[in-house]
Amino acid sequence: MNIRNNLIRLISKNERLLIVTKQIRIKFLMYFGKLVSDKAYIKLQYRLRLGKKLNLANPTLFNEKVQYAKLYYRNPMLKSLVDKYEVRKYVKEKIGEKYLTKLYGVYDRVDDIVFDKLPEKFVMKLTNGSSYNYICPLKNYDTQTEIEYRFKKWITVDFYMLGREWAYKDVKNRIICEELLETSDVNGLNDYKIFCFDGVPKLIQVDFSRFINHKRNFYTPEWEFIDEEVEYENDSTAKIQKPKNLEEMLKCAHILSEGFPQVRVDFYDVDGRIVFGEMTFYHGAGYLHFKNPKFELEMGEYWNV
Repeated sequence: MNIRNNLIRLISKNERLLIVTKQIRIKFLMYFGKLVSDKAYIKLQYRLRLGKKLNLANPTLFNEKVQYAKLYYRNPMLKSLVDKYEVRKYVKEKIGEKYLTKLYGVYDRVDDIVFDKLPEKFVMKLTNGSSYNYICPLKNYDTQTEIEYRFKKWITVDFYMLGREWAYKDVKNRIICEELLETSDVNGLNDYKIFCFDGVPKLIQVDFSRFINHKRNFYTPEWEFIDEEVEYENDSTAKIQKPKNLEEMLKCAHILSEGFPQVRVDFYDVDGRIVFGEMTFYHGAGYLHFKNPKFELEMGEYWNV
């Protein structure tokens, strides 16, 4: 038991170092972002991260259209749909509450969390932002300390200033606590990211082996493997079975995405149960590295801006 606890503390120390390093970078970007316009900031970031000039006058590539959407797509509905708590109302209204995770609480501040009332397992996230999550597979005496340390830093981040993604502008940061999704599948829980254009699902991205050797496969809505790589390597030999409820998943994605030129709708398949993940309007913030430029152009052609 002591060995296990010491190992957990060592991992926590390393994670805290990463958090501090990330916070320094974020504070710099937030400060620098205040000095320049949205367009200038986006053009510079695009050049630095992808090594090429951004074409806003006639965007054709997927990444270019993400940047264009940041600057010019102003649908007020996005303000609630990017919020992990507010989007639940939209999902409930459109496809039903059964597709939602169990909600344990939503908090304006870390100090509002009553840890004794939380279950033994849960996931805690920022409502406004990406990758700011704390997974708790088993609550212990270090849980409260870790959550307070992380979220008191994370909740101060202005996600709009980081990427100039308009939908996040003036959206308040909060903390949401939900059920921890688990599966009996030895390969873990698959995350199905469905790219929809004008309400039509065109592409499915599956990320797997995230914590060992992150891989990413693409499939058609008919579940045909697409031999393309974006940001991560693919694996054509990976035994990712077509979900038995794929048609239902695609139907849900279609309903949720109707009325939007482009949105990525995410679902989990938990032993046959479809669970909504999130809706993303700026996939990868528009800075993804496509191994094949033709594939990026093809994805861009789906999107009518």
